[in-house]
Amino acid sequence: MILIGQYDSSYVRRVAIALRLYELPFEHRPWSVFSDGEKVQALNPLMRVPTLVLDDGDIAADSNSILDYLDGLVPVERRLLPQPEPERRQALRVMTFATGLADKGVSLFYELRLHEAPSAYFVERCRAQIAAVLASLDAERAERLGKYWFDRITHADIAVACAWRHVSEAHPGLVDPVTYPALAAHCASMEALPVFQEISQPFIAPA
Repeated sequence: MILIGQYDSSYVRRVAIALRLYELPFEHRPWSVFSDGEKVQALNPLMRVPTLVLDDGDIAADSNSILDYLDGLVPVERRLLPQPEPERRQALRVMTFATGLADKGVSLFYELRLHEAPSAYFVERCRAQIAAVLASLDAERAERLGKYWFDRITHADIAVACAWRHVSEAHPGLVDPVTYPALAAHCASMEALPVFQEISQPFIAPA
């Protein structure tokens, strides 16, 4: 398999971490949708990353779809998404909030970077949504006393940590760890894991 995209994308990074934890071999091509857009679009007409080229030449696109595919390659007991309820539903909710956080971080970055006169309303709306999601995740994490969100590492842990780092680096000063202590501690714990240190890249603003 070939994973397309740079690790400063929280979406690409969460897929790569899952591949490593599943011990699934893959080749990494750190293509940018800006500087390598034509190469990405030749594989994925949406010109989006992550894109995963499968061994048979087919592709899986969008991080959620890719992770669903990868989950199907491993035994049920090894899957990074809890299978019993209510943990499955709870993990999916955390994952949705985390990817939504990342989405808002990307939207805010583009609004500030690509427009000569950013919309003050849109900027404030994105910042308010980011703050609301962080507060919700922090409150939930504070109620869970273990190392992980559930009894072992899951896609939820990975998604939250990847989104936290991306938004923090793309928008310096926007995310105050003191305001979200439980979440900050959780993400620091994840970043200390060898797989997070291996699958890592500082944020690079698109040219």
